[in-house]
Amino acid sequence: MKLLDARQLAVATVVLAGSLVVTFAALPQTGYHLLKKYDLGAAPGGKEYWDYITFDSSTRRLYISHNTEVKVVDADSGAIVGSIPDLKRVHGIVVMGDLGRGFISDGGADEVVVFDLKTLKPTGHIKTGGNPDCIIYDPASKHIFTMNGKTNDASAIDPGTLTVVATIPIGGRPEYAVPDGHGTIYDNVEDKNEVVAIDSKTNTVKSRWPIAPAEEATAIDLDVQHHRLFVGGRNKLLAIMNVDTGKVVQTFPIGAGVDTNIFEPSTGALFVAAREGTLHVFHEDSADQFSVVETVKTQFGARNMALDPKTHQLFIDAADFTAAPEPTTEQPHPQPTPVSGTFRLLVYGR
Repeated sequence: MKLLDARQLAVATVVLAGSLVVTFAALPQTGYHLLKKYDLGAAPGGKEYWDYITFDSSTRRLYISHNTEVKVVDADSGAIVGSIPDLKRVHGIVVMGDLGRGFISDGGADEVVVFDLKTLKPTGHIKTGGNPDCIIYDPASKHIFTMNGKTNDASAIDPGTLTVVATIPIGGRPEYAVPDGHGTIYDNVEDKNEVVAIDSKTNTVKSRWPIAPAEEATAIDLDVQHHRLFVGGRNKLLAIMNVDTGKVVQTFPIGAGVDTNIFEPSTGALFVAAREGTLHVFHEDSADQFSVVETVKTQFGARNMALDPKTHQLFIDAADFTAAPEPTTEQPHPQPTPVSGTFRLLVYGR
C-alpha cells in the first residue's frame, strides 16, 4: 500500500458536548491488489489445514498455522525462517517478546504449547479446556486466554508461571475474541448468535448481547477509541456493534465463510476476509456510519489474515482446491478439498 499524502491524511473532526473531540480518518483510496505470492510448501502428512496468522512487528515475522506445524516466515522476503513441528492441530499463536516465549493453541492436543522465540523449540505444555481455538494476550490482566470450542469455556493462563489460573464458563461455543486493553474481552459465541463481554480481572462473563441479524459469528475486531465492535457472521453479514449499549448500529453483506476482521485505527479501514475468495474493505466515516470502499477478488480459501501496520499490507494464506464431489446421502453437502503442496502466502496492498 502506498503512503497517503497530506490531503488524504486529513481528518474530519467532530466536536461533541463539552471538550470531547473525536477524529475519523479520511476515506482511503481504492486499488487493493495482489502484490506478492510466496509458496509455503506442503503440510506435514500431506493434509492441508490452516487457521490464524500472527504478525510480530518487532521481528517482522509471521507465525502461520499450518495443520500440525507453525510456519515462521520473514514478512519482508517471504522466506521460511523455520517451523515448530509435531503438533496435533494448530489454531493460533501469541508472541511475547519480553518473555522470549511464544504460545500455540493446539486444538488436537487440548493444550497450549510454549516455545522459545529464538530457537523455535517447544519448552512447555499447558493443559486447557477441550479444543483451544482462539488464543489472545490481554494486557490489562497480563494473562493469555484460550477459547475452548469443545468444552464451551475459556482458560486464563499466567504466561510467567505457565499455569491455568481460571476456567471461565462461556455458555456456548466460543470463537474469535478481542481484548480492549482495559479489562474486557469480547468473544463471539458461535452457536448462540451472541457476543459475550468477559471481565479479564475477575474472570467472569459480565454481559451478553445478541448479534442479530448476523448469525454464527466467527471473525471479530474492535475500534477501541470509538467503542465499536465488528462481528463477522457466517450467514454472510457483518454487524457493527456499540459496545457501550450492546446494540447493532449497522450491517453489511459479506462473502461466505468469513474468518478474519481487522480494523486499522490509523486509516479507519476495516478489512474482512471470507473463504469464498473476497476481501471486503470498509471505512469508518463516523462511529455509527461505515461505508463500502471496495470488494477485492482474492482466492478461494483465503479467509485468514494479518496486517502490517508499518506498510499497511495484508497477509492472507490460501491453497488450491479440488472441485467438490457430487452430493450423496452420506455427504449431502460435500466441500472442496485443499490440494497438498499448494499452500501459499498472498500479500495485498495498494
